[in-house]
Amino acid sequence: MSQQPTEIRLTGLESDLGAQNGDEPVRCAAIDIGSNSMRLVVAQKLAGFDYRVLDEERESTRLAHSLSVNGNLDPEAIDSSISALRRFKKIAEGFGVYDIRTIATCAVREAGNGGYFCERAKDEVGIDIEVISADMEGQLAFRSVAQAFDVRDMNVAIADIGGGSTEIVFACGGHIEEILPTKLGCVRVTEQYGINEELFSTPDSLKKMIAGIDRELKPMIKRRPFVPQVLFGTGGTFTTLASILMMQRGEVGQMEWGYRIHRADVSHTLDTLSKMTLKERKNVPGLSADRADIIVAGIAIIDRLMHRMDVNTLRIHDRGIRDGLMLTMMEELEPGSAEDKAAEEQRRQEAMSTFARSCGVDMIHTHHVADLAVSLFRQMTPLFDLRETDDETIYAAAMLQDVGYLINYEKHHKHSYSLILNSQLPGFSRHALEIVANVARYHRGANPKKKHANFTRLSDNDQTRVKQLAAILRVAGALDRSHRQQVSKVEVTKHPDHIYVSIEATGDPEVDLWAARSRTELFCKAFDTDIRFGLHRPAVSRTSND
Repeated sequence: MSQQPTEIRLTGLESDLGAQNGDEPVRCAAIDIGSNSMRLVVAQKLAGFDYRVLDEERESTRLAHSLSVNGNLDPEAIDSSISALRRFKKIAEGFGVYDIRTIATCAVREAGNGGYFCERAKDEVGIDIEVISADMEGQLAFRSVAQAFDVRDMNVAIADIGGGSTEIVFACGGHIEEILPTKLGCVRVTEQYGINEELFSTPDSLKKMIAGIDRELKPMIKRRPFVPQVLFGTGGTFTTLASILMMQRGEVGQMEWGYRIHRADVSHTLDTLSKMTLKERKNVPGLSADRADIIVAGIAIIDRLMHRMDVNTLRIHDRGIRDGLMLTMMEELEPGSAEDKAAEEQRRQEAMSTFARSCGVDMIHTHHVADLAVSLFRQMTPLFDLRETDDETIYAAAMLQDVGYLINYEKHHKHSYSLILNSQLPGFSRHALEIVANVARYHRGANPKKKHANFTRLSDNDQTRVKQLAAILRVAGALDRSHRQQVSKVEVTKHPDHIYVSIEATGDPEVDLWAARSRTELFCKAFDTDIRFGLHRPAVSRTSND
């Protein structure tokens, strides 16, 4: 007999929200008109201001091509941008979007003919372009990073490198401290310091470019409120740098999002690419041909940013301003009623179970382990000052830990990580999904190690969370090693030198206790204490015969 299912608040799996009539899902589109490229994202609203991407499109329009020369947008670039807007609008309308919001950044903001471009977009395409400030760019970039990574306990810097500008955001404790706009864009810097078909530059001109970047950064970085622990990078320059390094290291198939890069790797890549001809750069694995001419300037900006900030670690975010814009749009939509939210909660539970069941998971065992894991976690929370909301995280990880059976049994924990991370389950922030996937990854097998890329991409705080949650999940799973749901209750007591777990059982739990005692290594390391188990049999009342 299994214990009663644990009530749990799940932020993990969200169902699609209906539109205003309650029948059709709400779909929105966001268009980001940058100095180098134009991007479209079409998304469907989910509960909790989250969304699911339905389609994306990108076109390299190079609006800022002549901006540094004559102060105007290039006429041909304007024409191609208008054509791209027309195509983007048709794509969005094909999905029946509720709203299309279009923003333009540095190039249109600075250009003398920026107003003319916006008028053409309105007259010829029927799109209103909102030209946003550099501060708004920084705010949107920060919002996107804060949704994808846990930055609440960190001092961080965020850099969004575009074609015409770079916005630098300093954030402390999850709040923006300062936004510093610069005129350092990969297209602008490239045009200022020259490029030709043979070499990017002579050693002298490369030094001039670096000196010019430093001149722009020096007075601003002096104003920095603190030395950041890590730099988060958004924009195509950052994702391209990650792609190049991953190809060099044979890390094919790994996600760019969250990828860690050290300052020495940035400097080495800059040195290597700057010595190549344009033709040679176009053949570099991981570097797209349409970015080969501006990548040296872009990486030089990253290199000098890290140098000036005294930051050694860079983490890549493959979203940015348009993601921040889409999150804002979703938040502005009117939330559903309390009854709607209750119905959504029920659908979340069903969606999670459906995913696990479709992967061949033993659902009776899985639900029982999830209940045990939550019970253990909640009792340990006040003892070890754990994050209360992680009861949702460990429940989701327990429910999904065995989805890797879909591939094979032997390494199913590793396959579970990949399946969860790539599932795009609605309602998970990318950061939350990463934590759940890692906890599931370590529910069995080897302990987390620094050589594991999936683990080292996490912050120090998140690495600790994963160790502790995975350790609890291992114990919970072991307590149903027999798959007979015999352990009906767990009670945790803290002693000076150990944790004592007393269990109640409906049958003979010998196998379950044996398994639990054999899976304590990670627990002891994660909590720096021993753990012991004992069987409690409730006293049976007897009637005496006088």
